[in-house]
Amino acid sequence: MSAGTGRERLPGPGRVVSVNLSEMKTVRKTPGESGTLLADCGFQGDAHAGDWHRQVSLLAQESIDSMAAKGLDVGAGDFAENITTEGIDLLALPLGTTLRIGENALIEISQIGKVCHTKCAIYYQAGDCVMPREGIFGVVREPGEVAVGDAVTVVALGDEESDRKE
Repeated sequence: MSAGTGRERLPGPGRVVSVNLSEMKTVRKTPGESGTLLADCGFQGDAHAGDWHRQVSLLAQESIDSMAAKGLDVGAGDFAENITTEGIDLLALPLGTTLRIGENALIEISQIGKVCHTKCAIYYQAGDCVMPREGIFGVVREPGEVAVGDAVTVVALGDEESDRKE
């Protein structure tokens, strides 16, 4: 709580480091400069887009850096995240939090972490992968373009407790 205001202090803002898309699931995504988020769907042209609760995935550059510090040659998109962020503590955001990305796109956090039923190539290389623990997922509430350098701003904190879901 901020002193004297009675309002919660919102974290952030962060910024978009990379927009990553792929036409197939279970592969690393190709880093790019921008992408179009479609309402209630996800990124246009991305394999994970659709009518479900994990339309968009986000992972912090800081999480990728932690894996690189273990000796892995990894970068944006290698963990199959759609948006690589920097400067915002994604894991501190509860379920239901809404994020404004760029000028128009609005994402609501629907899941924190995930269970990997099949181990990815990074897991086999390192014996570990950060996406199941540190990736967050959301649904697109308002469409818009997302580009490298765009601000990632918390609009409203959710009120749901997170216990990592599948």
